[in-house]
Amino acid sequence: MNNQSNDEKFSLIKRIRSFIYAGRGIKIFFKSTHNSWIHVTLCIIAIILGFYFHITQTEWMMLVLASGLVFVSEAFNTAIEIDIDLTSPEYHPFAKNAKDVAAGAVLISAITALVIGVLIFGHYVF
Repeated sequence: MNNQSNDEKFSLIKRIRSFIYAGRGIKIFFKSTHNSWIHVTLCIIAIILGFYFHITQTEWMMLVLASGLVFVSEAFNTAIEIDIDLTSPEYHPFAKNAKDVAAGAVLISAITALVIGVLIFGHYVF
């Protein structure tokens, strides 16, 4: 197996560019994904509650992981939707299925985050 990328020397400029491209991707994500602002709002509320209730370090770690899971799944969903819109601009049932499955993944991650939030904050609130 010939892997040309292993022959390339390390380039700081290329690494910096990769961060610039990733930043551009994050910007596109937030500009094009309206649900991301719902996630941001709920994440901010969870952070405020975390400070208010003085949650433990373990609870903070779970909160960060849950929030990250939701953002990552939403970003993958957005990338899949962008790709399908490009490669299958006409309606196709497989394209619809792919988009629905990706959206379902976001829902699964959001439900997971909600359960984690209830487990973290439930005993503080009640």
